[in-house]
Amino acid sequence: MTEPHDPTVFNAEDAARLREAKDQIVTQLGKVIVGQSHVIDELLVSLFSQGHCLLEGVPGLAKTLMISTLAQTMDLTFSRIQFTPDLMPADVTGTEIIEEDKATGQRGMRFMQGPLFANVVLADEINRTPPKTQSSLLEAMQERQVTVGRIRHVLPAPFFVLATQNPIEQEGTYPLPEAQQDRFMFKIFVDYPTFDEEFEVAKRTTGTATADVQPVLSAEDILRLQRIVRQVPVSDHVVRYALSLVRQTRVGSPGVPKFVEEWVGWGAGPRAVQYLILGGKARALLEGRFHVQVEDIQALAKSVLRHRMVVNFAAESDGVTSDDVIGRILDATPTTEDELTRDARFQQIFAT
Repeated sequence: MTEPHDPTVFNAEDAARLREAKDQIVTQLGKVIVGQSHVIDELLVSLFSQGHCLLEGVPGLAKTLMISTLAQTMDLTFSRIQFTPDLMPADVTGTEIIEEDKATGQRGMRFMQGPLFANVVLADEINRTPPKTQSSLLEAMQERQVTVGRIRHVLPAPFFVLATQNPIEQEGTYPLPEAQQDRFMFKIFVDYPTFDEEFEVAKRTTGTATADVQPVLSAEDILRLQRIVRQVPVSDHVVRYALSLVRQTRVGSPGVPKFVEEWVGWGAGPRAVQYLILGGKARALLEGRFHVQVEDIQALAKSVLRHRMVVNFAAESDGVTSDDVIGRILDATPTTEDELTRDARFQQIFAT
């Protein structure tokens, strides 16, 4: 890959470069992973948007394998942290140790890096460790740094946290605090494979064949592609549409639908808008387009919003999930600029 002549100007060559990178990664992943195309697509959107991902699904759906294989397709450092109830923050970030200089006999403190110091960090079963240890990821995910004592340690770039959690086993688990969930760009649900996909999995995994996954992108390539994503133009209408979705989740605000007032305890914050727009830019390029459409925002809305909304007891008793609420918000929001700006309810939303 070569740098464009002017790195501040977006052009078709940049878009083709990102599309080519996606095709190469998908080809390599296909050697190991069967199906799960929507999960892979959203992982790549997150990757090129500089976001982190939380994958949720029952055991045995290849969540961990998918992430470790994705790391193999990139020439990046990779570490896996198995989260357990006895894991301590220093086990994740690293700690200061006393080291003796054998030549002089003098002792001094030296920082020993933890597994967090890698380009791709797999936080496996992240909800199995207490909040104290979960919080050790907060600064790293947001600031791309770790502070130990009074010393700030910068993490390598690019840096991604890809976490997994199991939704069905509650014994020995600790729900992720809302503040930490908000650091994840997407929360992706991993579903069961289709019959044909599971048939192929059974054949592949019970034979002698092994897959040879090759790296296709370097750290410099990924950083360059991330810059390209940010150059994609987005219209004011698409920004207003993304804002309208997010602001409708905020209970007590003017223009919020009645069903949101009834079912939602807490709505999404500004990070949701930022990730909708960044994700829309990446998705547009990966789809071969040079501008963001409303359809890109709609396609990513549930993955961006589902973990940033807290449904109340009334919703839970009615069997209503955050995805159900987001679906109704999407249905109730006009997609054209004229309808959106002329609707009295949205005039209230935009005025506050």
